[in-house]
Amino acid sequence: MSVPFYRSRTGVFLLATLCCMLWGSAFPTVKNGYALFGIGKADTAAQLLFAGYRFALAGLILLATAAAMRKPVLPADKRQAGQVALLGLTQTGIQYVFFYVGLAHASGVKSSIMNATGVFFSVILAHFLYADDRLAGRRALGCLIGFLGVVVVNLGGSGHFDFDFTLLGEGFIVIAAFVLAAASIYGKRLSRDMDAMVMTGWQLTIGGLLLTAMGLIGGGHMAPATPLSAGLLLYLALLSSVAFALWSLLLKHNPVGLIAAFNFLIPVFGVSLSAIFLGESILRWSYLAALLLVCAGIWMVTRPAAPATRSG
Repeated sequence: MSVPFYRSRTGVFLLATLCCMLWGSAFPTVKNGYALFGIGKADTAAQLLFAGYRFALAGLILLATAAAMRKPVLPADKRQAGQVALLGLTQTGIQYVFFYVGLAHASGVKSSIMNATGVFFSVILAHFLYADDRLAGRRALGCLIGFLGVVVVNLGGSGHFDFDFTLLGEGFIVIAAFVLAAASIYGKRLSRDMDAMVMTGWQLTIGGLLLTAMGLIGGGHMAPATPLSAGLLLYLALLSSVAFALWSLLLKHNPVGLIAAFNFLIPVFGVSLSAIFLGESILRWSYLAALLLVCAGIWMVTRPAAPATRSG
């Protein structure tokens, strides 16, 4: 009997790498979207409106897909509906307020690297929430190395050790990573009683509508869509939908540690694609050193522990 593609070595590698490439491509794509829709660096309301359109569309795509697969798409009761609404408020709404504003004030390269701190926040939070998921030994060292990379990426490129960090830019990217880590732990618990695709579809839709409302109330305005800008927005929505669907499939049928290890590819793709499509230089010692440190840290905290050997 043949092994399904999503459980084969080749399938896992290709699908997981595709997911990471899609997520990494979001950094330059969002920044190009700002340019195509005429959204200024300081126009927070328009940035939130742009994010709202993206995630509401992504959520509706997931819900429509779930319905086509004949999954029950409505929450089981009011309590579950409230839980999904809270997840949408935090994981999509609050997180992307910080992410989209931060990305407008920081380069795509730096944002790609600093957003990877979410992996380390997840490990640290799990240490305090789960008795069987303690932070010790190699994982603790991995977090330390990863955060050292965040320090290094903010060192100035003038040859001096000046710290190049702003709250609205790099600071907001780190806050977004922390919010995502905390909300993901809550979402993991919620997914025990609800289909993961449906849950994510609702939280994206709810969060997207919240961001849209915030943008409109704040007076946000986007330039009329052209075929190129509309296609870019659709790509961002499909990016979220497709990457989540594939990642969930991989997690369902493969060991979590194996799939999580691919997370180190996200900043690699984010940095590379930002350099290609935004013309940003990565040939700074601080960027290259930080990328190596962050990737090494993620690998250390996600690598499965070696099985204990029995003596005698």
